[in-house]
Amino acid sequence: MDNQNEFPAKHEEWSWKIRSLFTESIAAKQEFVRESLPQILQAAQWMTEVLRSGKKILIFGNGGSSTDAMHIAGELVSRFYKNRAGLPAMALGTNIATLTSIANDFSYEDVFSREVEAYGREGDLAIGISTSGNSRNVLNGIAKAREKSLRTLALTGGTGGQIKDKVDLALVVPSKLTPRIQECHITVGHILCELVEEELFAS
Repeated sequence: MDNQNEFPAKHEEWSWKIRSLFTESIAAKQEFVRESLPQILQAAQWMTEVLRSGKKILIFGNGGSSTDAMHIAGELVSRFYKNRAGLPAMALGTNIATLTSIANDFSYEDVFSREVEAYGREGDLAIGISTSGNSRNVLNGIAKAREKSLRTLALTGGTGGQIKDKVDLALVVPSKLTPRIQECHITVGHILCELVEEELFAS
């Protein structure tokens, strides 16, 4: 019962921390859009073109970036705001049997490249998400996508890592903090989904 008294004493400290983290997150988003607005516009245009032409979007990443990939794909396949036809988007690495088979029979570094090889077709768009820009399996997925003539886009952070120079277009969050980078990634993911939906289903 004595532990209950700890929490009111911590409220002031926690309140300061909460406000500080919100401020930090907002600042990261503001800097990101200042530095990357042209690239975000280009990404929205590419996604629209790819989907309008009947091609698909393949999205992949590790950990929190994997859930961002699933989130973005889900918004496109299901809906964002509008009741409309589903859009062809896939988050790779989400089928546990496929994932563990590739990791076991080949290597964990091949989990995305193998799926890109299986599902990717010329004219599709591959989106690799890596906060560091250096995740080997994401880099391999992008390399396979380029080999198969897919357009390539990266969501990354910091200074861009290796992936920045391996893709056709990179959206780089200028932060070294993984949580702030991921918060920017899902924000820009939502924005891209909204822009694409508005453009493809304007009526």
